[in-house]
Amino acid sequence: MSDVITIGSATMDVFVQCEDAKIVSVCGKEKCSNFMSYPYGSKMDIENFASQVGGGGVNTAVNFANLGYKTSTILKMGDDIYSDGIINSLKKTKVDLSNIVQNKKISTGFSIILVSFQGDRTVLAHRGANAMIREEDINFDAIKKSKLLYIAPVNGESNKILDEIVKFAAKNDVYVCFNAGTTSIKKGFKYLTKILSYAHVVVMNKEEASMATQIEVRPDTSTKKYSQETIHPDIKEMLKKLKVRDYQVIVITDGGAGAYAYDGKKYYFCPVFDAPVVSTLGAGDAFASTFCGALSRTDGDIAKALMYASVNSAGVVSEFGATQGLLTFKEIEKKLKSNPNYKTIIVK
Repeated sequence: MSDVITIGSATMDVFVQCEDAKIVSVCGKEKCSNFMSYPYGSKMDIENFASQVGGGGVNTAVNFANLGYKTSTILKMGDDIYSDGIINSLKKTKVDLSNIVQNKKISTGFSIILVSFQGDRTVLAHRGANAMIREEDINFDAIKKSKLLYIAPVNGESNKILDEIVKFAAKNDVYVCFNAGTTSIKKGFKYLTKILSYAHVVVMNKEEASMATQIEVRPDTSTKKYSQETIHPDIKEMLKKLKVRDYQVIVITDGGAGAYAYDGKKYYFCPVFDAPVVSTLGAGDAFASTFCGALSRTDGDIAKALMYASVNSAGVVSEFGATQGLLTFKEIEKKLKSNPNYKTIIVK
C-alpha cells in the first residue's frame, strides 16, 4: 500500500544549451511573446549536453519519495533504450515500479530541451506511450489503497481516463491533487470542471489558468503594484473561477513572479525563493507536488506549504534535470530557518 500514487508522463529528456541562441520578443498592443531563435540553415556548437529522466509522473513520484512518502507511479512506456534508461534510473529511488506498463509496439516519450542563456527553456516533445494510457493500464486497487492521488498533466488519448479515475478516487475517499495540462484545458471549461470538482488541490501556471478561464491578465497601467500587498484583480478572478468546490485550494504559479493560492476565504502570495537558475524544467512539478505533500506536513497550513514548494522548486532550477536538486522536508525546513524574512503574504 502506498501513501501516494502519481499518474502522468515518463520521458527521456535531453538538455541542449547553445550560447548563440537568441531571445526574440514580439510585442503587440495587448501582449508580448518571446521566441528562442537560431540562425536558419546553420550548424551550431553546444556548450552543455545532458540526458536525464523526466515527465510529470516520474518527476512527482521521485519528489514524493524523496520527501519521505511511500510512493508508487502509474506510467506507460515502450520497451526500448529510453524505457530502459527511465526504469534503471527509477530503480535508484524508493519509488515502487509495480504499476508501470510497457508495450513493445509503441515508443517511450522523448524530449529535447533547448535551454536559453537566461535559464528558461523550449521543449520539443514526442509524447509516445504517454498519450496512450488506457483504463486497462490503471491499477485501481492500488489507487483505492492509497491516501493521495497526484494527477500530473496527461496528453492525447490518456485524457479519456481522467473522469473515471477522479470519480473512483472520490468514491474511495482518496485525496486528489490535480495539475491540469493543456490537453485537458483545451477541451473547454465545461469538461475541465468535471475533473476539477473531484480535486482537493488544483495547480496551474498562469498561462494555463488564463486558457482555462478565458481571463487575460491585463497589463497594469495604474500606479498601484499588484504583487505583495494586493493581487492583480484578474488573477483573483482566475482563482475564484477555478474553485468549484468549497473544500478546494487553488494554486496559480507565475514563474519568477511567485505563486498565488486561494481557499475561498483568503488569497495568498508567495514570492520565489532566491536561487541561481540553470534550467526551469521540472520546477512546476516540484512546486505542485511539494505543495500537496507539505499540506499534510504542516496540518493544512497553506502559507507554509507555498514556502516549502518554492524552496524545493528553487533547488530544481539550480541544476540540469527535472529530478535533480530535490530536497527533503528537513532540508527545506533548514533553508526556511536560515531565511526568516522569507514569508508568504496573506491577502484577505
